[in-house]
Amino acid sequence: MSPDSQAPVFDAPTGPTAMWFGVGSLRAGHWFEEHEHPQHQIVWAARGVMTVEIGAGRWVLPPTRALWIPGGVHHRTGTCDGAVMSGIFLEPARSPANFPAPTMLRVPRLLHELFEHLTADTTTAVQRERAEGVVFDLLRPVEVIPIGARMPEDPRARHVAEALVADPADARTLHQFAVAAAASPRTLARTFVAETGITFGQWRTQVRLAASLPHLAAAMPLARIAARVGYATPSAYVAAFRREVGVSPGRYFAH
Repeated sequence: MSPDSQAPVFDAPTGPTAMWFGVGSLRAGHWFEEHEHPQHQIVWAARGVMTVEIGAGRWVLPPTRALWIPGGVHHRTGTCDGAVMSGIFLEPARSPANFPAPTMLRVPRLLHELFEHLTADTTTAVQRERAEGVVFDLLRPVEVIPIGARMPEDPRARHVAEALVADPADARTLHQFAVAAAASPRTLARTFVAETGITFGQWRTQVRLAASLPHLAAAMPLARIAARVGYATPSAYVAAFRREVGVSPGRYFAH
């Protein structure tokens, strides 16, 4: 969806308290179209790994992490390998928490149990109100750098970008891509900077690191992750991750 397109607005139902939970199993590869909600939302996966894309930012969420999305923010949510997703919607006027920007949250075991308690059909309105009060007390931000890169709109650069998103391990150089894109390498290089704000090399790195996050969240060995996203050795992948994100891959999802 282009920046000028109007994203659909999905209004969540209201309940007797500040929070409303929508829970469902998502098959591997399922993505919701870009949309927004008037309510604040907490995206969390009880099982599996969820991914949320907001602009050029990409957040990957194992069960120990959730993402706060302020009301009115366009976002796209999906899963690579399947997940049990909880969409937790909060009425802004009734929510004591209000993070002004997308914010990753820590989900310790107690918060995990409270989320599941709040999705149970047997939980009464009084119990729900007490539990929600504890949930709000437990919402703690995690300082992370979102990983990802904006897609170029120019059809020639877009052709290159889509090839790399489909296969981050594609090792072709910009000169080699230029033949298929029917453009000169210099034109492609200028277009990537103009439309994404970063060089082609930086863009490729961001795409590779973003593609690695679901595997990292699923505890795949680093050697397999590195090979899947185009790094010759685990150490090369770790070095790129640390350089771009500021922490090692092993610390990105650590408590």
